[in-house]
Amino acid sequence: MRKVTLTEETKKNILNDLLKRSPNNYGSYVETVQAIVDNVAKNGDEAVLEYTEKFDHAKLTAETMQVTKEEIEAAYAEIEPSLLEVIRKALVNIREYHEKQKQYSWFDSKPDGTILGQKVTALSRVGVYVPGGKAVYPSSVLMNIVPAKVAGVGSIIMTTPCNAEGKVCATTLVAACEAGVDAIYKVGGAQAIAALAYGTKTIPAVDKIVGPGNIFVALAKKAVNGFVGIDSIAGPSEICVLADESANPRFVAADLLSQAEHDELASSILVTTSDELADRVSVEVDKFVEQLSRKEIITKSLDNFGYILVADNMEDALDAVNQIASEHLEIVTKNPFEVMTKVQNAGAIFLGEYSSEPLGDYFAGPNHVLPTNGTAKFFSPLSVDDFIKKSSIIYYSKEALEPIHKDIIAFAESEQLTAHANSIRVRFEE
Repeated sequence: MRKVTLTEETKKNILNDLLKRSPNNYGSYVETVQAIVDNVAKNGDEAVLEYTEKFDHAKLTAETMQVTKEEIEAAYAEIEPSLLEVIRKALVNIREYHEKQKQYSWFDSKPDGTILGQKVTALSRVGVYVPGGKAVYPSSVLMNIVPAKVAGVGSIIMTTPCNAEGKVCATTLVAACEAGVDAIYKVGGAQAIAALAYGTKTIPAVDKIVGPGNIFVALAKKAVNGFVGIDSIAGPSEICVLADESANPRFVAADLLSQAEHDELASSILVTTSDELADRVSVEVDKFVEQLSRKEIITKSLDNFGYILVADNMEDALDAVNQIASEHLEIVTKNPFEVMTKVQNAGAIFLGEYSSEPLGDYFAGPNHVLPTNGTAKFFSPLSVDDFIKKSSIIYYSKEALEPIHKDIIAFAESEQLTAHANSIRVRFEE
């Protein structure tokens, strides 16, 4: 990994380098994706089936697009009982964590006849997109479905690509069933996003679409955003480890590589105040790379977006961490809880040497769908909040409105909105 002395200049260069990974730079594919979205919006099932055959080489019909009960039963028979047990254990932790995020309607009444409040309503129908290409992620199935279920969403629809034989990965089906999905369709890519947004005869339209995907999925979500809600436009995975001289270099190296294996565009960054630790981590990284199965992807990821930044002090290190605003941030210092209080921007924060990133990916409970590419400066992890909407409640009696009605009229007239003013004035005509 590249070892770089942290300065204002090097920090700026690295941040610019990381931004090259942004989904906003997928411009060359925009027209292709928009054509797919428009075709599905216009021709429904016919277009979806056409693209499924073209891209996934699966010849489906409207009748075979939906996963059947028999296919789900076959999936249960196919997976190892030990894996099913792990999925169920993870589900307990994920559900319990998200239960704590639930929000409730509230009302505040005052003696003057004023009632103000907020009505919390779950979304009626949500679409969950699950990738199904080179890699299969049942953990993401759980992370997207569980908060929707906890929020009280009426219907959860999942789409995921099938193979050429029309089969969906067994672990994906089992995870979805365990999490409480209502229907699963064998559709992937931009065509799946368009079908969820606009609806077809077979696939119902949803109110919001969540879930990760490739470039085409990301751009399709961007194209339908506004017509339906979306969670975010996810970029490549990333990890930042903030460490001092007390950190175990072997642990740090292993954690950096846990994200590098995802994608050639994945980013792995160590920010440390220890020059010695930096050198030792670099050695351990090289040792691990030779042993790991995804060596080629890891090597390209580290060559492209892997850095070891050596800072003069913890204050400078924290400034870099907050500027990077990483999806995953591990703090491996003498007192990680104290350091954590100074972190402003991070998707998920892992404290101490035994809280490695995969713990959050699979089992701890907090959601692993996190803001990427610096968006942790203003976005949050996927949560129950993403599956509810809030309505303001306002009630004033005549007695409550009377003392303030002239103030409202004056405010409206200052904006030259005389109809607004009149709406209040007529209630107090003699």
